[in-house]
Amino acid sequence: MRINLNKLSIALSIIVVLGFSNLKAQTVKWDSTYRPGSYLKQVAAFKEDPTSKKDIIFLGNSITAGTNWAKLLNLPQAKNRGISGDITFGILDRLQDVIDGKPQKVFILIGINDISRNIPDSVILRNYKLMISKIKKGSKKTHIYFNTLLPVNSSFGKFPNHYGKDEHILWLNDQIRKFSTKNVTVIDLYSQFTDADRHLKAELTKDGLHLLPEGYTVWADYLNKTGYLK
Repeated sequence: MRINLNKLSIALSIIVVLGFSNLKAQTVKWDSTYRPGSYLKQVAAFKEDPTSKKDIIFLGNSITAGTNWAKLLNLPQAKNRGISGDITFGILDRLQDVIDGKPQKVFILIGINDISRNIPDSVILRNYKLMISKIKKGSKKTHIYFNTLLPVNSSFGKFPNHYGKDEHILWLNDQIRKFSTKNVTVIDLYSQFTDADRHLKAELTKDGLHLLPEGYTVWADYLNKTGYLK
């Protein structure tokens, strides 16, 4: 019985490729229980400074945590609820503390760390919708401002897990732009920070992910110009 070596070679190649693909799919894991090391300490500190009906809450990860919003915006009622390294599941776990204070406004920017940790886009989107639903249900007079994700800049080489995933940022931003309703305003931060190559503007970041003071000035100027703080 003769064996066609060409056909056998092709068949073996297909088996190898399929096997590698399946192995890769199995090894791409994600963890909804991940919380940054400072998470519990930060949540406890936030509980010591409860929100009120006059407050404007900035909710997110290190990009939100990286400035003093009250000082930046000249708004004493602005409170920073950013935790470095946080993901959407972490926001959901601590969201009730924000809701209980029934704040005037909540500005949300979250998701880039989810992307870096391979949490599926569909799960991130589901969590976004859960945030909106929970705030609407628990604090009906709170206006929600949902920010599109910022771009990243891989030329800095500091955060490889965040790079090369632009398609996820773009897809989620397209979904976020559909959130606009009576009580939800979408803020397209992405367009304010993107260069001609759709990267985070180098002059606004210190490491390709986090913002310099100049970046926060761009953010603040945009909020003031659009009237979202009034």
